[in-house]
Amino acid sequence: MNKRLTLILLIGFLALSGCEKAEPEGNPDNGQTENVPGEGTDEGNDEGKDEGTENEDKPGGGLPVAGYPEGAFTVADVNDEGISYMWDESVIPEITIHMTADEWNRLLARYDEFSHNVDYFHADFTYSKDGEVTFIEDGGVRLRGNTSRRRPEGNGGQVHNPQNPDWHHCHFGINFRKFHKDSEHTVKGIRKVNLKWFKDDPCYVRELYCYNLFRRYGIWTSAFSTYCRVWLDIKGDKEKAYLGVFNMIEPIDDEFIERRVTEKFRNDKGYLWKCVYGEGGPADLQNTDSHKFNWDQDNGVNYTYEFKGDEEDFAAAKEQLTDFILKLQGKGEDSFYKWINEVCNVELLLKTYAVNVAVGMWDDHWNNGNNYYLYFNSTDKYDYEVFFLPYDYDNTLGTSSNCGVISDSGRHDPYNWGDSGLLMERLMKFEDFRLTYKNALLELTDPSKDLFDMESSIARIRLWQKNISPYISNDTGEDMEIKDQPAYWGNHHEYRLMDTGSNNFFRVKSETIGKMK
Repeated sequence: MNKRLTLILLIGFLALSGCEKAEPEGNPDNGQTENVPGEGTDEGNDEGKDEGTENEDKPGGGLPVAGYPEGAFTVADVNDEGISYMWDESVIPEITIHMTADEWNRLLARYDEFSHNVDYFHADFTYSKDGEVTFIEDGGVRLRGNTSRRRPEGNGGQVHNPQNPDWHHCHFGINFRKFHKDSEHTVKGIRKVNLKWFKDDPCYVRELYCYNLFRRYGIWTSAFSTYCRVWLDIKGDKEKAYLGVFNMIEPIDDEFIERRVTEKFRNDKGYLWKCVYGEGGPADLQNTDSHKFNWDQDNGVNYTYEFKGDEEDFAAAKEQLTDFILKLQGKGEDSFYKWINEVCNVELLLKTYAVNVAVGMWDDHWNNGNNYYLYFNSTDKYDYEVFFLPYDYDNTLGTSSNCGVISDSGRHDPYNWGDSGLLMERLMKFEDFRLTYKNALLELTDPSKDLFDMESSIARIRLWQKNISPYISNDTGEDMEIKDQPAYWGNHHEYRLMDTGSNNFFRVKSETIGKMK
């Protein structure tokens, strides 16, 4: 059951910032302590098919969205009101997860049995934003993450402790429609969201900044993200637990494709693949070994090339991707140049990758065979257009590592970002493609563009941190303040985002890009 309760608000109250609006959920004292702003693949594999989905009419949209420049949201993005409502940055929404103690203990026990399970557990949800409250009864919640997956309470074997709970930050996946396939189990048409805590990001900004930059630069193939406050209500407990500020990210799935059909993908009946450094090794598009391919079996296994569709379509989808890889490998230079321009919007791909390299995303296709999606907009084996979808950006903006050919994500040569990802390796052999890529990087760092340059980046980050700083303190006792530091495990601890000195990542990266020949 979905109940929208529109509250009557004063006109002046509507003008307040998102941080000052709405305390409908949880204790008003939780999360109010003022704070002064200062690894691997992190996603599970439920982004694909939502069994039982029926075709439904979507309400109209087309509204501009706060926090983004004009043009960042296309008509295709807002062909339902859910996108412009849920990913509008002007108001920080709140999500409360309501669960019975028995169901919560089932989630904990299943984690102990198999930590990488993708099982959904029954929960109710309250979604509050700008005075509008949506209640959804009997949806699904699951744990997410790969190396970042954690037990959300206590230690192995322990059950919920209502008197003295030991909460931990963890990633959640929410599927409002998991158990009831109807429009009532959505928030304005949105059926799923991913909630990521800011793991190893004391600045509370890295992944959100990257997705915002993709949108600002017109990369419509990227997901939306925004801040969200999260509460956990175990029924029978004296108080709800305030889990803190999370990043609410749009999942990449069939709905993601459908929202972007108009003048973009043009067809939503094609094949979607999640590509990661998985059970079969890196997703470098170097070979077609059969063990690298599988369909999403909801078994917690990260396959290298995981088909996000129905099992009966897997064979045809695999043939198509295999043919793409074989042509990527085997075509001569002239033939490859002609073919790749026919099956791919190369300019869009190179601009996407320019953002990827600018933000220092080293755990990617080019360097590490990891973290991207491919969408083929046709089921025909040969006649299609393929799109590269960026994904998973928490290890960026100075969180550097010794991986592949990269040891310094700020100073590494953008022309030689990796040596294994075959798609980018082949594209970089052509002067006109290299020029497109270089010009995109220069445009991103142009101070007049309000994109990646240091001054405008710091201004955006300061505003975001100002908005969330009252809400950072939380009942886990973890990540309790905003700090201008990269991840503790990185190999370049000197990088900063807010300090304008010589170690500012935006400054260092812009200088590196400026030296490109």
